[in-house]
Amino acid sequence: MTDPARQAAKPVIEELPSELIELVAAIGRLPESHRFALEPLLAKVVESNKRRRRILQLVQDALSQLRLDMKYLMFDLEATRRERDNYKRQLEGA
Repeated sequence: MTDPARQAAKPVIEELPSELIELVAAIGRLPESHRFALEPLLAKVVESNKRRRRILQLVQDALSQLRLDMKYLMFDLEATRRERDNYKRQLEGA
């Protein structure tokens, strides 16, 4: 009989670093008494890894958005400077 929690964790395992996957496999090969003692700790490590990965993705997304916003701001600044220079030339020529 398979544990539903383990079935649900299989897709998550594919996202884990290879060292953590090896650890999961090694703990899975242990006798039940040792495995049951380590599985809660392993679950915490896996959850911590997933949380760090989500945080890293959020930071990367925020940086990408910041870069895009900076490009728009630089474009707007250059356009504003060109408009200012044109108005100055018009005032000086009038």
